[in-house]
Amino acid sequence: MNALRLAVSWLTVIPVSGPVRVDRRTAGHAITLAPLIGLALGTVAAGVCWLLVTAGLTTLLAGLLTVGLLALLTRGMHLDGLADTVDGLGSYGPPQRAREIMKTGGAGPFGVAALVFAIAVQSAAFATLAEQHRWLAIVFAVAAGRVAVVLACRTGIPAAPDAGFGALVAGTQPRTAVMIWSALAAIAAAVAVPDNLWLGPIAVLGALALAVVVTRHCVRRFEGLSGDVLGAVVEITVSVAAVGFSLVL
Repeated sequence: MNALRLAVSWLTVIPVSGPVRVDRRTAGHAITLAPLIGLALGTVAAGVCWLLVTAGLTTLLAGLLTVGLLALLTRGMHLDGLADTVDGLGSYGPPQRAREIMKTGGAGPFGVAALVFAIAVQSAAFATLAEQHRWLAIVFAVAAGRVAVVLACRTGIPAAPDAGFGALVAGTQPRTAVMIWSALAAIAAAVAVPDNLWLGPIAVLGALALAVVVTRHCVRRFEGLSGDVLGAVVEITVSVAAVGFSLVL
């Protein structure tokens, strides 16, 4: 229960108090439960998107408002992590300088461009999924972003220097958790695109594979994992999975 409360307090805006003291064991269990939180967030997002479209809004506006709702439900921390990570990657300076840029709190030109691009891609993809009535695809796209967090915290991934959150969760996920959640995500995604059962799993596995590549690059670039990188991985995975689900082949 401590891990579940911690996962809710970390990953959503819901005012749930986590345990007073958090150690790596509890933090690791919270990360293992992250896909369940993603599933809940995705269900809310898909339900709201359906309500907006049913109420007469255009699918594009409904998609944009759905992305805004997800940002609100997660305190915008994943988008903030995406902006900070891209600013750090775009600095072309040494790892220490890149980490300093990520901690400044502001968004530079690279970060702003990444935010605009991610929001636009997710909004358009959600709109397309709404037009196709692929509501489960929205659910699983959001959940896939949290499965990517499990992969990013797998065993062997070090924490970046001075990374408080990264030090708690980096390297906490055993191979079994990575394999189970990846398999479950791929199997569940098969029903996201019922007329093309193979498209869903390919979209999810492709998004997760990209998340692994991004994580590895960021770990090399920043000398370890940080909370900002996890936020970036979430947004990238949601975007790629949603686009993949929206394809008509």
